[in-house]
Amino acid sequence: MALFNVRVYGIMINEKREVLVMDEYIRGGYYTKFPGGGLELGEGTLQCVVREWQEELQQEITVVEHLYTTDFFQISAFDQTTQIIAIYYRVAPRSPFVAKVSDKPFDFEIPEDRTEVEGARWIAWEDFSAAVVTLPIDKVVADLVKVKYA
Repeated sequence: MALFNVRVYGIMINEKREVLVMDEYIRGGYYTKFPGGGLELGEGTLQCVVREWQEELQQEITVVEHLYTTDFFQISAFDQTTQIIAIYYRVAPRSPFVAKVSDKPFDFEIPEDRTEVEGARWIAWEDFSAAVVTLPIDKVVADLVKVKYA
């Protein structure tokens, strides 16, 4: 039986030409990724990215366009038993950006009782590349974003 994990992410480029990423500590590992997360049962992909942005960043967004859907096999980095299907959208703010942001990667404390911690960070366009994100599909998308919005 095939098991799939559908992930949905938003790409935001602000007026200063900075790209938003999330630095996350998940199950003992450090990852820099795009904001977003897992599709829930009964939810559409557009609903998912809007919900994830509200949960992670307390921000209302509009989905501007579809950017990319995974077109290659990618096993989950977390369980090695599910195939990841990731969908990426370009998003724009509908409310002011109020989330705390850091200038440094992984600029957060990890309480002993937590297995997941996250923080937002803007990366200047000239510093943004596939090298700044951790996950393989995000690297493909970072390259696509750099070409499409050059």
